Amino acid sequence: MNPARIAVLVSGGGTNLQALIDAQKSGILHSGTIAVVISNNPNAFALERARQNGIASEIVSKKALGSQAAFEDGLKATLKAYDIDLIVLAGFMCILSENFTRCYEKRIINVHPSLIPSFCGEGFYGLRVHQAALEYGVKVTGATVHFVNEIPDGGEIILQKAVEIQPGDTPEVLQRRVMEQAEWILLPQAVELVSSRICKESCR
Repeated sequence: MNPARIAVLVSGGGTNLQALIDAQKSGILHSGTIAVVISNNPNAFALERARQNGIASEIVSKKALGSQAAFEDGLKATLKAYDIDLIVLAGFMCILSENFTRCYEKRIINVHPSLIPSFCGEGFYGLRVHQAALEYGVKVTGATVHFVNEIPDGGEIILQKAVEIQPGDTPEVLQRRVMEQAEWILLPQAVELVSSRICKESCR
């Protein structure tokens, strides 16, 4: 059974990409293989992580292509060129339209740094999520891996993990704890889960 071919879409440092690379090396992720890393940002350090680990990388820039439609066409062409089965959004700071997401139903997953449906949707990304959680005064936050559809953070939930908020937490401290205790654990588990399902479907 051939492993599912995975594209990881990134915009920045690529810590979640690194978690997937580490999971692949350790065997946690074995039903899928990272075939390509795609970034909308030519300066993303995630591209260097890909290079260091012998993974192909591509840049597809909305700024360079000029429109959402051209950007998504560029993404589709790149995904087709690498024969991709599963798309993982790992800190990818671009909203994808319904025209794109419906082409890959239950084939795009994202990790979000809160327990959806709390602190999610349009405008909730990065430190903003953790700032909102602290301002609201919740005692527990966490991370969610979900399928992606046309609604930001609106797709079916795959896995969730809770993380306790500690007295004196800042958004930066909380962000790090959520990554270490939830995101970096959940994302590889979810990618393995979905990759395994894709492999079984392809063998029918």
